[in-house]
Amino acid sequence: MNARVLGAVALMVLVARGAGAAEPGCWASDGAEKGSGERWTSVADKGLLGISNAVRQGKSVESERMEIGYRPDGKLAFTAHPSGQASAIFTLLRMTQTEAVFENLEHDFPQRVAYAMEGESKLQARIEGMQDGTLRVIEFPMTRTSCD
Repeated sequence: MNARVLGAVALMVLVARGAGAAEPGCWASDGAEKGSGERWTSVADKGLLGISNAVRQGKSVESERMEIGYRPDGKLAFTAHPSGQASAIFTLLRMTQTEAVFENLEHDFPQRVAYAMEGESKLQARIEGMQDGTLRVIEFPMTRTSCD
């Protein structure tokens, strides 16, 4: 894996840095029940693994495994494994120091997955795309939290 690109994505989007080593990046969903959010960790130069969880009335109602890493064709991709649905692969469309956008125009919805840092403690996840001829955007604002 290209360490520069992985490092940029990890630092910019998901992994907290402490004492010079990567630590899990945990994000609580703003305005949601405790336990809702994302938890990411790096896997020895192979990429990032994450889990997203939505809690309602104290119960987990949605979960999704996620990966960011290189595909065999050399493209950096975000892969979603939502519970009860087929996996979907979104390749990197663009990346800046504060945002990464992944795209799959063949996917029904969403066609894009984006993560944008807002300072050191805020993360804005977003899914978007065309649905029934209309652009639909769903945002998931999160705040850095302890992984304990």
